[in-house]
Amino acid sequence: MTIIEKLSKFSAATLHEALGKTGNLPSGIKPISSKMKVCGPAFTVKTMPCDNMLLHRAYAYAKAGDVLVVNCSNFYEAGYWGDLMSLGAKTKGINGLVIDACVRDADDIEAMSFPVFSRGLCIRGTSNHGDGTLNEPIIIGDVLINPGDYIVGDRDGVVVIPQNRIEEVIEKAIAREAKEERTREELRKGRTSLQIYGWDEKYGY
Repeated sequence: MTIIEKLSKFSAATLHEALGKTGNLPSGIKPISSKMKVCGPAFTVKTMPCDNMLLHRAYAYAKAGDVLVVNCSNFYEAGYWGDLMSLGAKTKGINGLVIDACVRDADDIEAMSFPVFSRGLCIRGTSNHGDGTLNEPIIIGDVLINPGDYIVGDRDGVVVIPQNRIEEVIEKAIAREAKEERTREELRKGRTSLQIYGWDEKYGY
């Protein structure tokens, strides 16, 4: 089983917890369709404000299975990505896009089932001067993202898993899910979470 297959079994929230409540990107970055999920190693991009030439280069250079992860220099109000780039990226086997800014052509992107996670939608066009960096470390929110770190995203949000912690996080995620299933069994029996966690005496009334 590949790393992508292993990580795809877990929610972004479970992996965030397994990381010790770290690795979460800003909550404003969400899938443009609630059913979209993404998983794969990061191909990192940093663009200048309102410029998307680096995104054209990124999907052309990235490997099949990669997830494009983009810092847009804190300028959100532009549609850096659209349906044509999505088609090109999907055809190349790119697993998705996570961008700290806006995109456009949402209906067409959703129809082709290419996973896009963004700050929102914006119709404003961009320039194509091309300044920025490709496949070098970037920061989104307070998370450092290195090329090759693993990205997992779903409706709840996006988490970044450092390459050197993959196996540790998978083990902890498995243990967490087993613990949560035991909790579900107790809840089905009628016990409350206060009782299960031993908080009823401390917080009871």
